[in-house]
Amino acid sequence: MTQVVAEQADVIVVGAGPGGSATAYHLAQHGVRVLLLEKTEFPREKVCGDGLTPRATKQLIKMGVDTSEEAGWLRNKGLRVIGGGVRLELDWPELASFPNYGLTRTRLDFDQMLAKRAAEAGAIVRTSTNVTGPVFAEDGRIIGVTAESGPGKEPVEFRAPLVVAADGVSGRFPLALNIRKRDDRPMGVAVRRYYNSPVKHDDDYLESWLELRSRENPDKLLPGYGWIFGMGDGRVNVGLGVLNSSTGYGKTNYRHMLLDWLATTPAEWGTADEENADGPILGAALPMGFNRTPHYSRGMLLVGDSGGMVNPFNGEGIAYAMESGELAAEIITQALARAEGAERERALQAYPAELKLRYGGYYRLGGVFVKLIGRPEIMKMATRYGMPQPLLMRFVLKLLANLTDPRGGDAMDRVINAMTRVAPAV
Repeated sequence: MTQVVAEQADVIVVGAGPGGSATAYHLAQHGVRVLLLEKTEFPREKVCGDGLTPRATKQLIKMGVDTSEEAGWLRNKGLRVIGGGVRLELDWPELASFPNYGLTRTRLDFDQMLAKRAAEAGAIVRTSTNVTGPVFAEDGRIIGVTAESGPGKEPVEFRAPLVVAADGVSGRFPLALNIRKRDDRPMGVAVRRYYNSPVKHDDDYLESWLELRSRENPDKLLPGYGWIFGMGDGRVNVGLGVLNSSTGYGKTNYRHMLLDWLATTPAEWGTADEENADGPILGAALPMGFNRTPHYSRGMLLVGDSGGMVNPFNGEGIAYAMESGELAAEIITQALARAEGAERERALQAYPAELKLRYGGYYRLGGVFVKLIGRPEIMKMATRYGMPQPLLMRFVLKLLANLTDPRGGDAMDRVINAMTRVAPAV
């Protein structure tokens, strides 16, 4: 079949997840002609991202999303931490920089909502369009993408001087430029399942389990950490994550481990009963701490999971996908206002530099944290002696969720901000 140029734009965004849709939204807001290409149709299921911290909530508000309960969101007040025989409820901090509430909503319609906001801002959204690779100019720069479009998978080309790769953890588009994952950065895996739970479905705290016990062997601590939080629709999201610093990483049947842990939960929750399960156990990889670089090369920018931007401290990816999308849009807009060549390249190089400035030190600390909690003896000591200290745990919450005021703030904010500034950037 003949390859035809279907459309031309100023920017092509590959992937309509939160990072891609945020990029397209902010570009359109700046008056840039942007094509947002998504391989699936909406609504579509995704594994992770139902629970959102205030950091992600701020990005939704920036995109004009109604985050009220009337609009179908369930708000949460903070994090309930369980470990070391202690149950501690920690409210989200009161900050000038972030709202004091988080949100939950199923990914089934979350991504669709963000893509719709991008379209309403002026982005051109094309679904059922599977991008298969880049189109290169003679000098090696990207000038577009090839794709298969529609139910007939017709081969087409889309042209633009800049492309944003927001195609997730697989990063097939960056791989076409030989930008591969780095083995020296943290990596995790998460599995989750929905359960019908009349008791827990409207819980106003996200719940984190630092110790997972086995029903089969009660004296055994399972690797990783767990979570349970309400969806507000009669269901809960239950799951666990394991980091590559753990001896159980890559050697564990995660599905079996999840069921083994859930068998120890209270009967009234409904999570120990297979009859209450709503759907299969699904899993996904968590690319952390800038595990794919460089974030800009030859006309392509990496956003979100494509650039390994998941927070190593807590496994949160949506906030950083949307923040990096907003940053990419700002820098692209400035770059497009310059002449092609050295001037435009100078502007685009600000993207990796700014990412490193914002997150580099923090992700370095996160990498150290991942190595420490991968050692069971350290994790056991931390939960035993740290959990009973509410003041210390409030500090830990701010650090793990990356929730501080950058200027001013309280003593905790100043300590955390100083730590991230002095840590060598990854």
